[in-house]
This record gives sequence, structure tokens and C-alpha cells, in this order.
Amino acid sequence: MPIPEDVTGEEIDKSVRQELLSLPKTLAEDVAKNLVMVAQLLDEDPERAYEYSRIALRLASRVAAVREAAGFAAYATGKYTEALAEFRAARRMTGSVELWPVMADCERGLGRPERTLAMAGEPEVQKLDRAGQVEMRLVVAGARRDMGQAEAAVVTLQGPELGSNSIQPWTARLRYAYADALLAVGREDEAREWFAKALEADQGGSTDASDRLAELDGVEFTDALDPDADPEEGTGAVPDADADADSGVSEQDKD
Repeated sequence: MPIPEDVTGEEIDKSVRQELLSLPKTLAEDVAKNLVMVAQLLDEDPERAYEYSRIALRLASRVAAVREAAGFAAYATGKYTEALAEFRAARRMTGSVELWPVMADCERGLGRPERTLAMAGEPEVQKLDRAGQVEMRLVVAGARRDMGQAEAAVVTLQGPELGSNSIQPWTARLRYAYADALLAVGREDEAREWFAKALEADQGGSTDASDRLAELDGVEFTDALDPDADPEEGTGAVPDADADADSGVSEQDKD
């Protein structure tokens, strides 16, 4: 697959570059470039990212970073069996537990939430850093909901990280998941409060908390360019100050 000329391979993390030192120089450069493409495309075009990851895997399957990248690319495209296999391989090579939460989520993706819960009770969870612990909690809550245990999902997400005023990379997602879990058990007022808190923390746009808030407030958005749209219907914008005061609805920025 083509690689843009401005991609040199130097863009990869220092730790990954260190792993590639075990390869011949030219091969290491080719692998690095493909890994850069995986990282750049993973969010916007996961299918292409997956293709680049397969190339890197064919070139250097014995490099843990390559197996991990292949795992995330497979995970992003819903190939959970393949992703789990790659994550397990990377973990065997490194001995690290940091992939444990995403491995547990692969089990969810495969329709095996009971295995996710079993993994939550393994010693590996205690070795995770704080971010990993939060990630594991999110995965377990999802597994609880998969199994119809909505109330248990709410309890799973509760903890000191949820109530902390400190904004961390995972704060918005944790608050959002908690709001969504509250909504699932009919606690709408509390859910609205936590969607608002999620939006407050969502500096990177990782959630659609603003849309969820608008939905709870009864705001409907209409595409102004839609020829089938009713011209009498609002577009989601408040027409005047009086209407704003009457409705109690404030505009929300998308996450």
C-alpha cells in the first residue's frame, strides 16, 4: 500500500523505535512507516489502518509493538477474535498487563461478558495503573449491561475517580458512562447532571454528551438543507431571548 512521502517513520514513539532496533535498518524503516499509518488512520479510517497493520505484521511479527498495533487495528474494525489473539501475543512478549482491559472488552465483543467479569477478578487488574483501573471499570460496567444487570453497572462505575474534581484523560468517558447507566435505570435527573459533567470534562471531544443533553432537554435539530424538512420546525437554535427564558434550554457545544 502507498505511504505518503512525508511519512518517514520517525513519528513513532521512542519506545517503539527502540523495539525496532532488533531489525535490519531498511526493514525497521518500512515497519515504522506502516505503524505510523496505522496510528494516523485508526480513528478516521480503521479499515485502511487494518491493512497497514497487516503489512507491518508480515514484516515483523516478532515485535511486540507490531502485534499490539495489529490488535488495535483489528479491534477498531470489530475483528475481536483476531484482536484478542494479537493482544495476547503482545502480552506474552512484554509481560505487561496494560492490555488487560481491552482484552476483556474483546470478550464482550465476542458475546462473552461472563469471561469479561472473570477477567475482572484476576490478579492482573490489581497491577494496572489508575487509568487502567478506570478502563477496566468501564469494560466491566458494559459487561454488566450486556447481561441485563443495569443496576450493577451503575454501582460498578461509582468510586473516587468518578467524584474527583481532577480532570484526567478518562474523566469525560467515565462520567458519560455513568450518566448513560443512570439513564438506563430511569434516573433521568441524575443522568442529565452527569452528562453535563461529562461535557464539562470533554476537552477532546471523545463523547456526544452535548447531544445527549439536548435530547434530554427536548431539543430537536433539523438539517436546514433537507428539502423534506418542515420550514415551521426549529433548527435547534433559540429564536429569541424570551423563548430562551421560557424554555430553560441553553445551547450546548458538541463534545
